[in-house]
Amino acid sequence: MPEFRKDPLSDRWVIIAEGREGRPDEFQRTSSRRVASRCPFCAGHEEDTPRAIAVYDATHPALGLKSSKLTKTNQHVPAQPQQTEESACPTDHAAPANHPWLVRVVPNKYPAIDTAGDNTPVEFESFYEARPAIGVHEVIVESPRHVARFGQLTDDEARLLVLAYRDRIKALQQDSRLRYALAFKNTGPEAGASLEHGHSQIVATPLVPLEVQRELDAARRLYTEHGDCFFCRMVRAELEQDRRVVGQSPHFVAICPFASRMPFEMCMLPRKHLCHFELLGDETLFELAQFMHYVLKRLETIRPHAAYNYFIHTAPFDTLPLRHYHWHIEIYPRLTTTAGFEWGTGYFINPVPPEKAALALRSG
Repeated sequence: MPEFRKDPLSDRWVIIAEGREGRPDEFQRTSSRRVASRCPFCAGHEEDTPRAIAVYDATHPALGLKSSKLTKTNQHVPAQPQQTEESACPTDHAAPANHPWLVRVVPNKYPAIDTAGDNTPVEFESFYEARPAIGVHEVIVESPRHVARFGQLTDDEARLLVLAYRDRIKALQQDSRLRYALAFKNTGPEAGASLEHGHSQIVATPLVPLEVQRELDAARRLYTEHGDCFFCRMVRAELEQDRRVVGQSPHFVAICPFASRMPFEMCMLPRKHLCHFELLGDETLFELAQFMHYVLKRLETIRPHAAYNYFIHTAPFDTLPLRHYHWHIEIYPRLTTTAGFEWGTGYFINPVPPEKAALALRSG
Protein backbone atom coordinates (compact mmCIF):
# COMPACT_ATOMS: atom_id res chain seq x y z
CA MET A 1 0.00 0.00 0.00
CA PRO A 2 1.31 3.49 -0.79
CA GLU A 3 2.28 5.55 2.24
CA PHE A 4 2.99 9.15 3.15
CA ARG A 5 6.43 9.76 4.65
CA LYS A 6 7.60 12.97 6.27
CA ASP A 7 11.11 14.41 6.21
CA PRO A 8 11.72 15.73 9.76
CA LEU A 9 14.14 18.39 8.55
CA SER A 10 12.08 19.98 5.77
CA ASP A 11 8.59 19.03 7.07
CA ARG A 12 8.04 17.87 3.48
CA TRP A 13 5.74 14.93 2.82
CA VAL A 14 6.35 12.44 0.02
CA ILE A 15 4.31 9.52 -1.27
CA ILE A 16 6.09 6.18 -1.61
CA ALA A 17 4.04 4.40 -4.26
CA GLU A 18 5.81 1.21 -5.26
CA GLY A 19 4.77 -0.18 -8.62
CA ARG A 20 4.19 3.07 -10.50
CA GLU A 21 7.31 2.41 -12.56
CA GLY A 22 5.21 -0.09 -14.50
CA ARG A 23 2.80 2.56 -15.83
CA PRO A 24 2.31 2.57 -19.63
CA ASP A 25 4.35 5.25 -21.39
CA GLU A 26 3.74 6.11 -25.04
CA PHE A 27 6.48 8.75 -25.20
CA GLN A 28 10.04 8.00 -26.24
CA ARG A 29 12.75 9.94 -24.45
CA THR A 30 16.18 10.10 -26.02
CA SER A 31 19.35 11.95 -25.12
CA SER A 32 21.59 12.73 -28.05
CA ARG A 33 23.94 15.43 -29.21
CA ARG A 34 22.34 18.16 -31.29
CA VAL A 35 25.49 18.44 -33.43
CA ALA A 36 29.03 17.14 -33.30
CA SER A 37 30.99 20.14 -32.06
CA ARG A 38 34.36 21.15 -30.68
CA CYS A 39 34.48 20.59 -26.91
CA PRO A 40 35.79 23.67 -25.05
CA PHE A 41 36.83 21.60 -22.02
CA CYS A 42 39.06 19.05 -23.75
CA ALA A 43 42.86 19.24 -23.57
CA GLY A 44 44.29 21.52 -26.23
CA HIS A 45 41.21 23.77 -26.33
CA GLU A 46 42.07 25.91 -23.31
CA GLU A 47 41.72 29.07 -25.39
CA ASP A 48 37.99 28.32 -25.72
CA THR A 49 37.42 29.15 -22.04
CA PRO A 50 38.28 32.22 -19.96
CA ARG A 51 41.71 32.24 -18.33
CA ALA A 52 42.01 29.65 -15.55
CA ILE A 53 41.58 30.78 -11.93
CA ALA A 54 43.23 27.64 -10.57
CA VAL A 55 44.98 24.64 -12.12
CA TYR A 56 45.61 21.26 -10.46
CA ASP A 57 48.10 18.82 -11.96
CA ALA A 58 49.71 15.48 -11.19
CA THR A 59 52.48 17.17 -9.21
CA HIS A 60 50.10 18.51 -6.56
CA PRO A 61 51.69 17.67 -3.19
CA ALA A 62 48.42 16.49 -1.68
CA LEU A 63 48.29 13.57 -4.14
CA GLY A 64 51.01 11.86 -2.12
CA LEU A 65 48.55 11.26 0.72
CA LYS A 66 46.89 7.88 1.12
CA SER A 67 43.19 7.73 1.88
CA SER A 68 41.50 5.11 4.05
CA LYS A 69 39.81 2.08 2.52
CA LEU A 70 36.04 1.69 2.57
CA THR A 71 34.80 -0.74 5.17
CA LYS A 72 31.94 -2.81 6.50
CA THR A 73 28.87 -2.49 4.26
CA ASN A 74 30.73 -2.53 0.95
CA GLN A 75 34.09 -3.44 -0.48
CA HIS A 76 35.54 -0.71 -2.66
CA VAL A 77 36.66 -1.63 -6.15
CA PRO A 78 38.50 1.30 -7.77
CA ALA A 79 36.69 2.42 -10.89
CA GLN A 80 38.81 2.61 -14.02
CA PRO A 81 38.21 5.47 -16.46
CA GLN A 82 36.25 4.42 -19.50
CA GLN A 83 35.94 5.97 -22.92
CA THR A 84 32.67 4.76 -24.39
CA GLU A 85 31.19 5.45 -27.77
CA GLU A 86 28.46 7.52 -26.18
CA SER A 87 30.87 9.77 -24.28
CA ALA A 88 33.57 10.02 -26.92
CA CYS A 89 34.14 13.55 -28.13
CA PRO A 90 33.63 13.61 -31.91
CA THR A 91 36.54 15.97 -32.57
CA ASP A 92 38.96 15.45 -29.68
CA HIS A 93 41.22 12.67 -28.47
CA ALA A 94 42.35 11.59 -25.01
CA ALA A 95 44.74 13.99 -23.32
CA PRO A 96 48.44 13.10 -23.58
CA ALA A 97 49.93 11.46 -20.50
CA ASN A 98 52.13 14.46 -19.80
CA HIS A 99 49.36 17.02 -20.07
CA PRO A 100 50.00 19.87 -17.61
CA TRP A 101 46.61 19.81 -15.89
CA LEU A 102 44.11 17.34 -14.51
CA VAL A 103 41.50 19.77 -13.13
CA ARG A 104 40.95 23.41 -14.15
CA VAL A 105 38.80 26.14 -12.58
CA VAL A 106 37.63 28.89 -14.94
CA PRO A 107 35.09 31.73 -14.78
CA ASN A 108 31.77 30.72 -16.33
CA LYS A 109 31.68 32.17 -19.84
CA TYR A 110 27.90 32.66 -19.50
CA PRO A 111 27.46 33.54 -15.80
CA ALA A 112 24.07 33.66 -14.10
CA ILE A 113 25.34 36.50 -11.90
CA ASP A 114 27.77 39.41 -12.19
CA THR A 115 30.99 39.93 -10.25
CA ALA A 116 30.70 43.73 -10.34
CA GLY A 117 28.63 45.95 -8.04
CA ASP A 118 27.30 45.71 -4.52
CA ASN A 119 24.30 44.17 -2.79
CA THR A 120 22.27 47.33 -2.14
CA PRO A 121 18.50 46.65 -2.42
CA VAL A 122 16.57 48.88 -4.78
CA GLU A 123 12.86 49.57 -4.94
CA PHE A 124 11.17 47.92 -7.89
CA GLU A 125 7.57 48.55 -8.91
CA SER A 126 6.08 49.72 -5.60
CA PHE A 127 6.02 46.86 -3.06
CA TYR A 128 8.37 44.54 -5.00
CA GLU A 129 12.05 44.34 -4.09
CA ALA A 130 15.01 43.86 -6.37
CA ARG A 131 18.76 44.06 -6.06
CA PRO A 132 21.76 43.58 -8.35
CA ALA A 133 22.50 39.89 -8.98
CA ILE A 134 26.13 40.03 -7.88
CA GLY A 135 28.29 37.06 -7.06
CA VAL A 136 30.75 34.63 -8.60
CA HIS A 137 30.03 31.83 -11.07
CA GLU A 138 32.84 29.37 -11.77
CA VAL A 139 33.22 26.12 -13.72
CA ILE A 140 35.46 23.24 -12.64
CA VAL A 141 36.61 21.12 -15.58
CA GLU A 142 37.04 17.67 -14.08
CA SER A 143 39.43 16.05 -16.56
CA PRO A 144 41.44 16.89 -19.69
CA ARG A 145 39.92 13.72 -21.17
CA HIS A 146 36.42 13.77 -22.66
CA VAL A 147 34.58 11.88 -19.94
CA ALA A 148 30.95 12.43 -19.06
CA ARG A 149 30.45 10.93 -15.60
CA PHE A 150 32.04 11.02 -12.16
CA GLY A 151 32.64 7.27 -12.27
CA GLN A 152 34.88 7.72 -15.33
CA LEU A 153 37.33 9.98 -13.48
CA THR A 154 40.67 8.57 -12.39
CA ASP A 155 41.38 8.48 -8.66
CA ASP A 156 43.67 11.52 -8.98
CA GLU A 157 41.08 13.50 -10.95
CA ALA A 158 38.38 12.73 -8.38
CA ARG A 159 40.70 13.75 -5.53
CA LEU A 160 41.67 17.02 -7.16
CA LEU A 161 38.05 17.80 -8.02
CA VAL A 162 36.95 17.52 -4.39
CA LEU A 163 40.04 19.47 -3.34
CA ALA A 164 39.01 22.22 -5.79
CA TYR A 165 35.53 22.37 -4.20
CA ARG A 166 37.11 23.06 -0.83
CA ASP A 167 39.76 25.47 -2.09
CA ARG A 168 37.35 27.59 -4.10
CA ILE A 169 34.81 27.83 -1.27
CA LYS A 170 37.59 28.98 1.07
CA ALA A 171 38.80 31.52 -1.50
CA LEU A 172 35.31 32.92 -2.10
CA GLN A 173 34.86 33.44 1.64
CA GLN A 174 37.39 36.27 1.37
CA ASP A 175 34.91 38.39 -0.61
CA SER A 176 33.02 40.37 2.03
CA ARG A 177 30.01 40.78 -0.29
CA LEU A 178 29.33 37.03 -0.33
CA ARG A 179 27.64 34.81 2.26
CA TYR A 180 27.31 31.44 0.58
CA ALA A 181 28.83 29.22 -2.13
CA LEU A 182 27.11 26.20 -3.62
CA ALA A 183 29.25 23.56 -5.36
CA PHE A 184 27.16 21.36 -7.64
CA LYS A 185 27.28 19.02 -10.62
CA ASN A 186 24.73 18.39 -13.38
CA THR A 187 25.16 15.13 -15.31
CA GLY A 188 23.08 14.61 -18.44
CA PRO A 189 20.69 16.95 -20.27
CA GLU A 190 17.71 15.99 -18.09
CA ALA A 191 19.71 17.27 -15.11
CA GLY A 192 20.47 20.61 -16.77
CA ALA A 193 23.92 19.92 -18.25
CA SER A 194 24.52 21.87 -21.47
CA LEU A 195 27.91 20.26 -22.22
CA GLU A 196 28.74 16.56 -22.07
CA HIS A 197 32.35 16.89 -20.86
CA GLY A 198 32.34 16.32 -17.08
CA HIS A 199 32.30 19.59 -15.14
CA SER A 200 31.04 21.05 -11.88
CA GLN A 201 30.05 24.59 -11.00
CA ILE A 202 30.31 26.90 -8.01
CA VAL A 203 27.97 29.84 -7.54
CA ALA A 204 28.62 32.24 -4.66
CA THR A 205 25.95 34.78 -3.67
CA PRO A 206 25.35 37.51 -1.08
CA LEU A 207 22.21 35.67 0.07
CA VAL A 208 21.93 32.35 1.88
CA PRO A 209 19.81 30.12 -0.42
CA LEU A 210 16.27 29.55 0.79
CA GLU A 211 16.65 25.75 0.93
CA VAL A 212 19.80 26.07 3.04
CA GLN A 213 18.16 28.61 5.35
CA ARG A 214 15.18 26.30 5.83
CA GLU A 215 17.56 23.48 6.76
CA LEU A 216 19.39 25.72 9.21
CA ASP A 217 16.16 26.88 10.87
CA ALA A 218 14.70 23.37 11.08
CA ALA A 219 17.97 21.91 12.39
CA ARG A 220 18.09 24.60 15.10
CA ARG A 221 14.49 23.85 16.09
CA LEU A 222 15.12 20.09 16.26
CA TYR A 223 18.29 20.67 18.28
CA THR A 224 16.28 22.72 20.79
CA GLU A 225 13.62 20.01 21.01
CA HIS A 226 15.97 17.03 21.34
CA GLY A 227 19.26 18.47 22.60
CA ASP A 228 21.16 16.82 19.78
CA CYS A 229 22.02 17.44 16.12
CA PHE A 230 19.35 15.97 13.83
CA PHE A 231 21.99 14.80 11.34
CA CYS A 232 24.02 13.04 14.03
CA ARG A 233 20.88 11.29 15.30
CA MET A 234 20.01 10.25 11.74
CA VAL A 235 23.49 8.83 11.10
CA ARG A 236 23.40 6.79 14.32
CA ALA A 237 19.90 5.47 13.60
CA GLU A 238 20.61 4.58 9.97
CA LEU A 239 23.86 2.78 10.81
CA GLU A 240 22.12 0.85 13.57
CA GLN A 241 19.13 -0.19 11.42
CA ASP A 242 21.21 -0.67 8.24
CA ARG A 243 18.09 -0.69 6.03
CA ARG A 244 18.83 2.39 3.94
CA VAL A 245 22.66 2.47 4.08
CA VAL A 246 24.30 2.43 0.67
CA GLY A 247 27.86 2.33 1.99
CA GLN A 248 30.26 3.75 4.52
CA SER A 249 33.90 4.58 5.03
CA PRO A 250 35.80 5.44 8.23
CA HIS A 251 34.53 9.05 8.14
CA PHE A 252 31.49 9.05 5.82
CA VAL A 253 28.19 7.31 5.19
CA ALA A 254 25.72 7.33 2.28
CA ILE A 255 22.03 6.60 2.79
CA CYS A 256 18.80 6.65 0.83
CA PRO A 257 16.73 9.10 2.93
CA PHE A 258 13.61 7.77 4.66
CA ALA A 259 11.41 10.29 2.81
CA SER A 260 13.22 10.19 -0.54
CA ARG A 261 11.51 12.32 -3.17
CA MET A 262 13.14 10.50 -6.09
CA PRO A 263 14.13 6.90 -6.86
CA PHE A 264 17.68 6.20 -5.68
CA GLU A 265 18.02 9.61 -4.04
CA MET A 266 21.03 9.61 -1.70
CA CYS A 267 22.58 11.71 1.02
CA MET A 268 26.29 11.54 1.88
CA LEU A 269 27.53 13.05 5.11
CA PRO A 270 30.31 12.77 7.69
CA ARG A 271 29.76 10.28 10.48
CA LYS A 272 31.02 12.81 13.04
CA HIS A 273 29.63 16.30 13.49
CA LEU A 274 31.04 19.00 11.22
CA CYS A 275 29.09 21.96 9.86
CA HIS A 276 31.61 23.46 7.41
CA PHE A 277 32.68 21.33 4.43
CA GLU A 278 35.66 23.59 3.72
CA LEU A 279 37.28 22.65 7.05
CA LEU A 280 38.09 19.12 5.83
CA GLY A 281 41.80 18.28 5.67
CA ASP A 282 43.45 16.83 2.57
CA GLU A 283 43.50 13.21 3.74
CA THR A 284 39.82 13.26 4.73
CA LEU A 285 38.92 14.99 1.46
CA PHE A 286 40.62 12.23 -0.48
CA GLU A 287 38.70 9.61 1.46
CA LEU A 288 35.54 11.51 0.52
CA ALA A 289 36.57 11.54 -3.15
CA GLN A 290 37.14 7.78 -3.08
CA PHE A 291 33.79 7.28 -1.37
CA MET A 292 31.97 9.51 -3.88
CA HIS A 293 33.63 7.50 -6.65
CA TYR A 294 32.21 4.31 -5.15
CA VAL A 295 28.69 5.65 -4.49
CA LEU A 296 28.21 7.35 -7.86
CA LYS A 297 29.66 4.35 -9.66
CA ARG A 298 26.97 2.22 -7.96
CA LEU A 299 24.29 4.54 -9.33
CA GLU A 300 25.86 4.62 -12.78
CA THR A 301 26.06 0.81 -12.79
CA ILE A 302 22.45 0.02 -11.90
CA ARG A 303 20.99 2.94 -13.84
CA PRO A 304 23.27 3.39 -16.88
CA HIS A 305 22.91 6.72 -18.66
CA ALA A 306 20.73 8.16 -15.85
CA ALA A 307 21.01 11.90 -15.44
CA TYR A 308 21.63 13.18 -11.92
CA ASN A 309 22.46 16.24 -9.88
CA TYR A 310 24.48 16.53 -6.72
CA PHE A 311 25.32 19.51 -4.56
CA ILE A 312 27.08 20.29 -1.30
CA HIS A 313 25.13 21.97 1.49
CA THR A 314 27.43 23.57 4.04
CA ALA A 315 27.08 26.28 6.68
CA PRO A 316 27.16 29.93 5.48
CA PHE A 317 30.41 31.86 5.44
CA ASP A 318 29.61 34.12 8.38
CA THR A 319 28.70 31.41 10.91
CA LEU A 320 30.77 30.06 13.75
CA PRO A 321 30.78 26.28 14.33
CA LEU A 322 27.14 25.22 14.67
CA ARG A 323 26.07 22.43 17.00
CA HIS A 324 22.80 21.92 15.16
CA TYR A 325 23.95 21.72 11.52
CA HIS A 326 25.88 19.12 9.55
CA TRP A 327 27.27 19.61 6.03
CA HIS A 328 26.16 16.99 3.51
CA ILE A 329 25.97 16.09 -0.18
CA GLU A 330 22.56 15.43 -1.75
CA ILE A 331 22.34 13.27 -4.88
CA TYR A 332 19.22 13.40 -7.08
CA PRO A 333 18.88 10.95 -10.00
CA ARG A 334 16.48 12.24 -12.67
CA LEU A 335 14.53 9.03 -13.21
CA THR A 336 11.00 10.40 -12.86
CA THR A 337 9.27 13.50 -14.17
CA THR A 338 7.86 16.21 -11.93
CA ALA A 339 4.29 16.65 -13.13
CA GLY A 340 1.07 18.46 -12.25
CA PHE A 341 0.39 16.68 -8.96
CA GLU A 342 3.88 17.45 -7.62
CA TRP A 343 3.77 21.11 -8.70
CA GLY A 344 0.22 21.56 -7.42
CA THR A 345 0.63 19.89 -4.03
CA GLY A 346 4.34 19.81 -3.23
CA TYR A 347 4.03 16.03 -2.65
CA PHE A 348 6.60 14.11 -4.69
CA ILE A 349 5.65 10.56 -5.73
CA ASN A 350 8.53 8.10 -5.46
CA PRO A 351 7.89 4.65 -7.01
CA VAL A 352 11.00 3.04 -5.45
CA PRO A 353 11.06 2.69 -1.63
CA PRO A 354 14.42 3.88 -0.27
CA GLU A 355 14.93 0.51 1.45
CA LYS A 356 14.80 -1.26 -1.93
CA ALA A 357 16.89 1.47 -3.56
CA ALA A 358 19.64 1.08 -0.95
CA LEU A 359 19.63 -2.70 -1.37
CA ALA A 360 19.95 -2.37 -5.14
CA LEU A 361 22.78 0.15 -4.83
CA ARG A 362 24.66 -2.06 -2.38
CA SER A 363 24.25 -5.07 -4.63
CA GLY A 364 24.73 -3.38 -7.98
